[in-house]
Amino acid sequence: MSEGDRLVDLVREGIDCVLRVGTPGDSDMVARRFAMLDEITLASPAYIAAHGLPQHPDRLTGHRMVGFRSSSTGTLLPLEFIVDGAVRNVTIPAIVAVNAAESYVSAARMGLGLIQIPRYHAERDLTEGRLVRVLEDFPLTPTPVSLLYPRNRQLSPRVRVFIEWLVKVFARQNSESGHN
Repeated sequence: MSEGDRLVDLVREGIDCVLRVGTPGDSDMVARRFAMLDEITLASPAYIAAHGLPQHPDRLTGHRMVGFRSSSTGTLLPLEFIVDGAVRNVTIPAIVAVNAAESYVSAARMGLGLIQIPRYHAERDLTEGRLVRVLEDFPLTPTPVSLLYPRNRQLSPRVRVFIEWLVKVFARQNSESGHN
């Protein structure tokens, strides 16, 4: 078992299954959705002290984001907000760009810009005051988490056990957070 942000070729690399965050692209893989992750916008107290507290996604002039580079396209992902019921993508300057989740959060802790991550990933930083929520009135669309495996491959007993465990973990997580 391993963890990483890169896209893998399950068949060519001999991998049994992967968890993908985001909408799986068209493929010949079986995709089983396990959860929808609530996403939030965050910044460090140092960032807010230096740049002010953002009030609206349309008024982010003078603000910056930590750029997250898409593993599939290589481009920086925009910030996403729901404004008046519609999804709005906003791109603001980024002085640093990363392609791994831990680097993304670390850059935000250092005051380098706004980030958007799943709420569960930020709980400790929020509790300990390293990051604070911003633009709370402008939520993000939840992000799906899916398990993918090759359509033509028989699932091994260990993969079946892994799937059963995932079902239990995400069911518990959803019941604790009030999601269905």
